[in-house]
Amino acid sequence: MIVSVSRRTDVPAFYHEWFFNRLAAGFALTRNPMNPTQVRRVDLTPEAVDCFVFWSKNPAPFIVALDRLRDYKYYFQFTLTPYDNDLEPCLPAKDEIVATFKELATKIGAEKVIWRYDPIVFTDRYDLHYHSECFERLCSQLAGFTERCVISFYDHYNFITRNLKGIQILPADSATIRQTAERFASIAGSHRLILESCAEKENLDEFGIAHGRCIDDRLINRICGRDLHLKRDHGQRPLCGCVKSVDIGAYATCLHGCRYCYAARQRLTPSEIKARHNPDSPFLVVSLDERHSISLGSI
Repeated sequence: MIVSVSRRTDVPAFYHEWFFNRLAAGFALTRNPMNPTQVRRVDLTPEAVDCFVFWSKNPAPFIVALDRLRDYKYYFQFTLTPYDNDLEPCLPAKDEIVATFKELATKIGAEKVIWRYDPIVFTDRYDLHYHSECFERLCSQLAGFTERCVISFYDHYNFITRNLKGIQILPADSATIRQTAERFASIAGSHRLILESCAEKENLDEFGIAHGRCIDDRLINRICGRDLHLKRDHGQRPLCGCVKSVDIGAYATCLHGCRYCYAARQRLTPSEIKARHNPDSPFLVVSLDERHSISLGSI
């Protein structure tokens, strides 16, 4: 079983105590986002978990406890983008995040830290020139500390437009996407970084940018040293190439406050989020009651 920690929130940044409590307990409970009364019990013992996939923008609090993962296989999807606090109001300074990236890669290996430059958002300020300069700078800083960078262009959702009030997002048409891809591919290649896309409709093969898969059977098999015969996850977006996993996170729980976030349909204040969390609970947020049905199968 592959366990995702988590597409829905930043567990390494904010909920590391809860996560390690769940490892000690040997299980976690997670809700079906489409039917919150349906609950799954997820076995987190080393015998049950083939690989963890961690997702984070700031795993610094997690790094000090990595020795507690010594019985597990894992890798990180580490998002590092070039935006200021108009879009990312609660993240540390970029230099601090770069230092965290390097520290993590030094401890666990560059192959286990995937850099996400995602999403690529265009505004009057964040234009192609800005992105190209920032991507070049980040590539030069991260070269040798990762093998691969994943890019994705911002997708429009009405609820995100509400969160972006006061910021005009410029749509990325095919020409803009291809021009950006060509520029990024050249920069990444000069730093010997593999560039892949995430769930993009545009075919960028001619620039050497393949369709990637974030929960990646190739990397998981490499880390585990054997072929796990993993199947594609058809529960994700049609263009997603990820293999099946179980996610133990919860939506509307991230405290970064990124205004473009796809996982924050419901905007809660930090105090509201913290009030719903108990690090000793089997759930990431709130608690089980008699209306919930616990399943040992998939949800």
